[in-house]
Amino acid sequence: MNTKHTPPAANRHTLRGAAAHPHAKVKMRGRSIHVRKRTPPGSSPGTLVVDAAAQHPTIRVTTYTADRLSEVDVTSVSKLPSLIDKGAVTWIDVQGLGDLDTIQELGKTFGIHALALEDIVNAHQRPKVENYRDHVFIVTRMPAAEGGATTEQLAMFLGDSYLLTFQEFAGDSLEPVRNRLRTALGGRMRSAKADYLAYALLDTAIDGYFPVLEKYGEDVEDLENDVVAGPEAGLINRIHDIKRDLLTFRRALWPQREMINALIRDEHPLIEDQTKTYLRDCYDHTIQLVDVLETYREIASGLIDIYLSSLSTRMNEIMKVLTFIATIFIPLGFIAGLYGMNFSPEKSPWNMPELSWYYGYPYALALMATVFVGMVLYFRSKGWIGKGPAKRPPSPDGL
Repeated sequence: MNTKHTPPAANRHTLRGAAAHPHAKVKMRGRSIHVRKRTPPGSSPGTLVVDAAAQHPTIRVTTYTADRLSEVDVTSVSKLPSLIDKGAVTWIDVQGLGDLDTIQELGKTFGIHALALEDIVNAHQRPKVENYRDHVFIVTRMPAAEGGATTEQLAMFLGDSYLLTFQEFAGDSLEPVRNRLRTALGGRMRSAKADYLAYALLDTAIDGYFPVLEKYGEDVEDLENDVVAGPEAGLINRIHDIKRDLLTFRRALWPQREMINALIRDEHPLIEDQTKTYLRDCYDHTIQLVDVLETYREIASGLIDIYLSSLSTRMNEIMKVLTFIATIFIPLGFIAGLYGMNFSPEKSPWNMPELSWYYGYPYALALMATVFVGMVLYFRSKGWIGKGPAKRPPSPDGL
């Protein structure tokens, strides 16, 4: 049976909305910086508490060999043991964490430790890897399918011939892996063991960050041009939003590097040496993403300094213009005030005799104009306004 499972677009957006997100209230207020643990403080280890608003889980079982592939939707966990074929690779993909009974039953079926199940339902874990006797527990974070600065937890249990994955929501960025399984008849993807499938999922999750960071790179570049052009009021908010989003990705990518390095370094019979070679390439991609991310964060931090510097320069220019106007009008006001004094020249020849002069008023205006022009020329000669006097370039011989 080969059926294609594609969650409806409407459901995908509804379930990924703010109301259905297990950390929606926190994410909207703090933009994914703050997390919330559902287990009450003081609870015994392994206590499972699921979010009432979380999506009810759907289970998709993909079984494949080099020449055979089947995809089945399963409604009951009790049917899973009969679908696991020891001679094939079985991928059990669980999308949604809203049913406690289903998660506990899956834990009993595959022998999952209670602490690992607790890490699944508390979907704010940092990427990590834990080795158990008969399986490897891997936690990674991948960009959310709808884009933006949100990440989704992907938990994987790698067994001898199976891979059990838990996702927070229906719909993901892992469809390229499913398409490779459907089309790679007889290829490496279909002939390799479950550890290669785990690598493929990790590689796809990590590569999903490249287009997201590329978009943020374009936003940072546009924002840099806007900041240099002029410190508008809304730019500082945009800078802080980008810095906060990049911090969200940093919290996901930095431990990702440690997790992949642990998969390469630690010895486990379920991970072959050939797969570790591919994991090293995955590790290189993580290093590249971290470098790009840190570069964008440094540019965003520098934009704040540029913004404040531009704002200060603009304020200085405004103050310079206002000071220039005030300085010009100080002597003009003095002249106007001087000739506005109420002294009668009839009482004394020293009492402002020019008030009785025929050209007294034009004389006062001409004096004011002369003072104005003289001050403007003086300020310009000092370089305080305009371009100032042209400086003579030094001669080649230094003379």
